[in-house]
Amino acid sequence: MKKILTLLILSLSLSLCFGQKKWSLYECMKFAVKHNAKTNTRQLEQSIYHQEYMEAIGGLLPWINANIGTNFNFGRGVDAKTNTYVNVNSFTNNYNLSLSLMLFDGLSGYRKLQLAKVNQMLGKQTYEEERDRIAYDTMEAFFNLLYQYDLLDIAKEELQQNEEELKKTKRMEELGMKGAPDVAEIKAKYEESVFNLTQQENLLLAAILFLKDKMNYPIEEDLLIVREQVSNVILKIEESPYSIYDFSKSFLPKAQSVQSAYDAQRLNYRVAKGEFAPTIRLDAGIGTNFSRFMDGTEYEPFQDQLKNRRGEYVGLTLSIPLFNGFSRTSSVRKAKVRYKIAQVEKERMFRELYGEVEKAVTDVNGQVDEYFQAVKQREAAEIAHQANRRKYDEGMIDPILLHTSANRLLKAKAQELNAKYKYHLKYNLVSYYKGMPFLKD
Repeated sequence: MKKILTLLILSLSLSLCFGQKKWSLYECMKFAVKHNAKTNTRQLEQSIYHQEYMEAIGGLLPWINANIGTNFNFGRGVDAKTNTYVNVNSFTNNYNLSLSLMLFDGLSGYRKLQLAKVNQMLGKQTYEEERDRIAYDTMEAFFNLLYQYDLLDIAKEELQQNEEELKKTKRMEELGMKGAPDVAEIKAKYEESVFNLTQQENLLLAAILFLKDKMNYPIEEDLLIVREQVSNVILKIEESPYSIYDFSKSFLPKAQSVQSAYDAQRLNYRVAKGEFAPTIRLDAGIGTNFSRFMDGTEYEPFQDQLKNRRGEYVGLTLSIPLFNGFSRTSSVRKAKVRYKIAQVEKERMFRELYGEVEKAVTDVNGQVDEYFQAVKQREAAEIAHQANRRKYDEGMIDPILLHTSANRLLKAKAQELNAKYKYHLKYNLVSYYKGMPFLKD
């Protein structure tokens, strides 16, 4: 009896802990996404993509440079005023402001901007894809934990029934209605239920650890969940897999990321081809200087020199690439191959996505049939077991048959629970493909 009380106390300590937070499914998924290393890395990568986008914008803007120089000339040098050689120490200040603007570069700059924008979108989509994968894995672990809790309840119920059956059989032995073999068989059944309860408690602990692992939850801290009641509505999916797949392509992060990766390689190929185009650059500037001899002779005032020596210039530069050691040709060919690889990968990923949608729909519809069959099986097993218990009490069957019908009922209950949780897990996956996100931002 002490052993039974110890097991019951242990199981209660796992399911009841007053004053501590209990986690819902949504909270578990949110925590898992927030504390996952991969999602955090994806978020940090987005800042890099943003900086590359800003850099691409800057590539289309004019470059402006300001220069200030100071020179001390000792001995023979050029007189900045007369532009003749003199043999006097001098001091010179130079001031220049220049502007350079690319007018035409074969649209490479514009396509680099498009590429940076696509990469920025790809970074966001990759993060969302990773977030959804982690949320689904956490949901699967959460449902598995709910399943283990329900199995623990069944194990407790079985133990209580076998304990009562053992007491009743012992009493019937005292009255001469049952023999020692009957008591021994019921005793064996009772000990088996004690073992099943212990085993189920261990499986429950393992399920808790598994959920902690998916959430990146501290192992040393307790994790209690809200035992949410899943819906009793079990329905088949009416839509065809292709219609769901065709709709999901427009919003699913996995589909969007593979499309963005394809677009990025296509733009990269165009950027490489643009390197063969001639470029036209506009250059303009203004400059002036100040100078004086260091021998004490008089010199023109600073402001007058800056004004009188000021000069401006403007010019256009046409650059035509002719040969650079096959560098451009090699870049274009490599970019073309990457573009073709991205196209093949895109087709493969979309085929894979359709296969995932079709499998999910098939699994849901299959689980519906399996669940209702499991319900019928459990109901039939309950009726049979109740009849066998009455027959056993009346001495019409031996304990072995009662033992067999009890095990059949226990198995039927477990199969019904398994079918129910599998259905809801797969149904949530199909709902995700239909536009229902696991997590709302």
